[in-house]
Amino acid sequence: MTTPAAHLWFEAALLPEGWARQVAVEVAGGRIARVDAGMVPPAGAERHAVGLPGLPNLHSHAFQRAMAGLSQVRGPSTDSFWTWREVMYGALDRMTPEDVEAVAAQAYVEMLEAGFTRVGEFHYLHHDRDGTPYADLGEHAARIAAAAQATGIGLTLLPVFYAHGGFGLQAPAPGQRRFINDVERFSRLMEASARAIAPLPDAVLGLAPHSLRAATAEEIAALLPLTDGPIHIHVAEQMREVDDCLAWSGRRPVDYLLEHAPVDGRWCLIHATHMTEAETVRLAASGAVAGLCPITEADLGDGIFPAEAFVAAGGRYGVGSDSNVCINAAGELRLLEYSQRLGWRARNVLASHSGASTGRSLFDGALAGGAQALGQGGAGLVAGASADIVSLDLTRAAFAGRQGDVLLDAWIFASRGGGVDCVWRGGEKVVEAGRHRARESIEARFRASMARLGG
Repeated sequence: MTTPAAHLWFEAALLPEGWARQVAVEVAGGRIARVDAGMVPPAGAERHAVGLPGLPNLHSHAFQRAMAGLSQVRGPSTDSFWTWREVMYGALDRMTPEDVEAVAAQAYVEMLEAGFTRVGEFHYLHHDRDGTPYADLGEHAARIAAAAQATGIGLTLLPVFYAHGGFGLQAPAPGQRRFINDVERFSRLMEASARAIAPLPDAVLGLAPHSLRAATAEEIAALLPLTDGPIHIHVAEQMREVDDCLAWSGRRPVDYLLEHAPVDGRWCLIHATHMTEAETVRLAASGAVAGLCPITEADLGDGIFPAEAFVAAGGRYGVGSDSNVCINAAGELRLLEYSQRLGWRARNVLASHSGASTGRSLFDGALAGGAQALGQGGAGLVAGASADIVSLDLTRAAFAGRQGDVLLDAWIFASRGGGVDCVWRGGEKVVEAGRHRARESIEARFRASMARLGG
């Protein structure tokens, strides 16, 4: 959607070179036309206290928002990712295309209200409930695109290739029937996905081999020519996955992937939780982004990513909401740091240097890494970038007396949820006073789907 030129003015804004005062931002055609500091408010400019770049959410399974809260009951044995996965399979079995769209729209509303302005949708729910492909292979991709259009969020669609149930060409489990494709049909699904997102002004199409469990190295090689967009893959999320990969190949998952695929700056390795020191250094050197989802990883008991060593080796990272059990941009950054503190029994682990703000370091890292992972091009409050902007609500007690980097520390570590006032996506205001413009109608449709799906 093309929007007319508009002017925003912030008492303070975070620019690539740092904080600036009295910042005027001109928006035209959905992009930032110019940014000037030390300016009086232009005539007709909309005025706000603090402006930040919107954050990328590099990893989402939108449909899983429908099962948030349904997996918190202990089973007869030790619960794990693998028992959670069975609950997830049961939840998706009942979802129709209409449900997929309604649930995705609700998730995207919550992302925008939290300060996420673009989502990487790791989209693997492709087929009908019995596993039969729809007449239009892109039926669910079109539903995801419709949800993005209704909410205004930027979309990087990552259709997922899923062919096997485990290492060594194991047959898929019954619960995976809605995911499964061979390379030929997946290539047609990619074409259908491209058509589905075509109406969105700045959508990006990448692809996602689901994991080394679900896609062989040969299949991944055959998929790569299907797009020049980003490539995402789950890897080394669970120790059982590491053990199974070792038993099958004699190598650990990250090591195997780096040896058998051309991993570079186009790639995003989701989780990469369980790596040796050598794998950590090699992944950092590849230029790929580590896609970290701390809230989901904690919910599933995955483990702690070696963030300190990865960043010290020059590694890039971003954050995502993954299972969407609790959508909270500041919360993902907070838990990323807190997990390191718990693991190392230290404080301010991911601050970039002595005297640096931890909140600022986390924000800058997630902004740059997330933008790279989603094929976003330029990011931040800079001419030429998409006008994806977040303002903070300084009436919140957590922000009292705070300025500069301490505002980011307060938002991430001291705010009781929220803290976001307005959000502009592609220059269009989609959130005001912390509430999405279409929340009422989108939530009503979500509630109707949830009532039908049941718990």
